Amino acid sequence: MTRKARSPLLVILAALVLPGTWMWFRSENWNIEDAANIDRLPHIRPDFSDAVIPPNIAPLNFVVQEPGTRFLVNIRSKHTTPIRVVSRSPKIEIPPQLWRSLLEANRGEDLHFELYSQVEGRWQQFQSINNRIAPHPIDGHLVYRLTGQIHNFWNEISIFQHDLATNEKLPVIEGKAIEHGCVNCHSFSNNRPNQMCIGMRSSQYGSGAIVVTNGEAKKLGRKLGYTTWHPSGRLAVYSINKVRQFFHTAQSSVRDVIDMDSALEYFDVETEQVSLIQQASDRKRLETYPCWSPDGEHLYYCSAPILWEDSDAVPPERYAEVKYDLMRIHYDLETDTWGEPELVLSAEKTGLSILQPRISPDGKFLLFCMCRYGCFPIYQPTSDLYIMDLETREYMKPDINSSSAEAWHSWSSNSRWIAFSSRRRGGVFTRCYLSFVDESGQAHKPFILPQNDPEAYDSLLKSMSVPELTSAPIPIDAQEMARVARSEDAFGVDAMSEATTLVDMSEPWEPGHR
Repeated sequence: MTRKARSPLLVILAALVLPGTWMWFRSENWNIEDAANIDRLPHIRPDFSDAVIPPNIAPLNFVVQEPGTRFLVNIRSKHTTPIRVVSRSPKIEIPPQLWRSLLEANRGEDLHFELYSQVEGRWQQFQSINNRIAPHPIDGHLVYRLTGQIHNFWNEISIFQHDLATNEKLPVIEGKAIEHGCVNCHSFSNNRPNQMCIGMRSSQYGSGAIVVTNGEAKKLGRKLGYTTWHPSGRLAVYSINKVRQFFHTAQSSVRDVIDMDSALEYFDVETEQVSLIQQASDRKRLETYPCWSPDGEHLYYCSAPILWEDSDAVPPERYAEVKYDLMRIHYDLETDTWGEPELVLSAEKTGLSILQPRISPDGKFLLFCMCRYGCFPIYQPTSDLYIMDLETREYMKPDINSSSAEAWHSWSSNSRWIAFSSRRRGGVFTRCYLSFVDESGQAHKPFILPQNDPEAYDSLLKSMSVPELTSAPIPIDAQEMARVARSEDAFGVDAMSEATTLVDMSEPWEPGHR
């Protein structure tokens, strides 16, 4: 056995002999007592510093971006023995079991990373990287969409679920299972995965949705756009959209998307009937991005006037003037009746397009995007996240935004965490970020979704978008999801509302291979 091959085993044995300490039991010089102080923070990638982290998050593995032949990190908090990680590589990988024990024993306490590097035989110590362990856990799983950097064609689009405590990833459904079709717009009822839906488009198996209720999957023969479940679980509202993609020749963001026409429908889980929301389906306006209030009494959504006469021109005239208002409408579940639309926040007041409203489960805060125009914030570098206090309707721009696009977001079921998508790492590929939101509505410094391999994002040439937090893993495996998607049996096919004539549901991007 070579020296290199023996090292991992010796490290493991050391951890077993001394619980709470991760050391390298060798005769080599790891003596850091005389280390020279470097009066600055070390550079690491990803940036895991000055953040509030969940007590149930996977290890924050990172790469040291400092010169050195050997590296040592002490990870400590108030109530437990420090974890010591040593490495001949700048890649720092923290033992998961020790990490979990440290976080659980130190909820609400500070967390320190003391980093040392050895250069030309001499050790140097950097300033401590400090974080804080929140007392509140985050929902245990994140469901996201994984796509290539596609333009006119889709290929191998998939939806994955990610265990936030272990970083285990499992496919929920893959586009190749429906002949390289498109899977999108996944949504959950109250963060519960036993009631959910996933949109699908396939040239062979048709367009519709997989609807899961009480852990059983069925196929809905209707195209779903952005979907929101009533808190009771008895119905779901979704948008039907006629969207088109086009390209700019002289902008920092090349691709763009315009909603040519849209309206809101809903389906009843018990009766399996589909109906149009007449009050939120004005032929002269665009209605999209529905979102229920936690009490189920109001449906929030976004609405903008249609500014063009020619519905076939792409892009249409005045497309860059389209700005969405934030609206809401009252709903009575027992009588299945809708009130009249009410303006919550106008684009005229903000000067921006208001999109993707999501309300915290405790009903206190509304998180939303605003950008210069249009309906697709991830393609708008100006898109930022905002938080509204629903009691006062005052809103503010939190310090979690970047110079690139911030877009799709979701809340943890305890209202203390948000997951959101961002293009801040280079402006090309979308990544998922997590941020702690305290009881006052302040969002703290976000950090990227951790990976077991801290260099994973460097070689991932795909986008991770539409992050949705769930309280448990999805109870149906990918094979069953695919079987339902390929099935000819579907409900809701005959319940055709007049929305089918209102909106042309042809596809913005034709299926193909690339």
